[in-house]
Amino acid sequence: MNDTPMRIGIIGAGAMGTLFGYHLARHAHVTMLDSNAALLEQIAQNGLAVNDEPPNVVHVARRSADLYNSSVIFLFVKAVDTLRALRPFAGELNPSTPIVSLQNGVNNGDAIKTALGGSVPVVLGITTESALTISPGRVRSSQRGTTIFGSSSAMPATPKRIADLLGQSGLRASVVYDIRPHLWGKLVVNAAINALSALLDCNAGDVLTQPDAAALARHLAEEAAAVATAMRVNLPFNDPWIYVTEVVSVGADSKSSMAFDLESGHPSEIDHLNGALVSAGRRAGVPTPFNEAMVRLIKAKEALMLAPIPQ
Repeated sequence: MNDTPMRIGIIGAGAMGTLFGYHLARHAHVTMLDSNAALLEQIAQNGLAVNDEPPNVVHVARRSADLYNSSVIFLFVKAVDTLRALRPFAGELNPSTPIVSLQNGVNNGDAIKTALGGSVPVVLGITTESALTISPGRVRSSQRGTTIFGSSSAMPATPKRIADLLGQSGLRASVVYDIRPHLWGKLVVNAAINALSALLDCNAGDVLTQPDAAALARHLAEEAAAVATAMRVNLPFNDPWIYVTEVVSVGADSKSSMAFDLESGHPSEIDHLNGALVSAGRRAGVPTPFNEAMVRLIKAKEALMLAPIPQ
């Protein structure tokens, strides 16, 4: 029997990387990689912590090569950063090493294969876990979420192995045969909430309780569901708005990831969320005026934030 801990690589040490890294470190050898060297230094010194629990010790990668011998790599960078984050790994990983993506959007599998080659085993998933960064390597989490995995180009046993690994680490996880409906279901939620939360600078739950914002969010969700239906995606719900409210209630007291992107000056994922729906709608012949408006508003806000201050 091999008692050697599994070697887990995590690319992206933000809130979700911290949450999953903390749990996985209970039974695995976890190494974190991030472009923020100062963040990694804090994690090296203090470990990872969730809520008021004692921290768990993890290792930090000083270079991409420190993750080349990983048994599994979890990808927690923004969708806009996937290619940049993975290109150093091209040709360096064991061909059987799965890449696990819980990122926003529905095209991450293609981006991973563009970076690493078409034969890379990819496990895609969605999670309703929520995490809010309190300080480097420390997050606040309701820990009421769940994670669903499915295979993109991995053997069927691989998503099951990943789900079991999370289960052993204290996180709820399951496996489905077809992950595509769940990816699109998450996209419906993100399209309805993320941009609005960013533009209004409010928590996700506030979008549901403010009548004007909620009315707009409902239009966004219904447009997104119409695009998915036109593309013959069997969404995992009957009413998109009810589904949005159920998912958002888990992390109602947190801002959307897009709100944090705008606050930090990081490029938003608008092209991978509402923008992806607009593009898919054009291909499917489904109008998406509300989602197109969100794309234009977020891009305008980004441009204004980057504009030089008049002297």
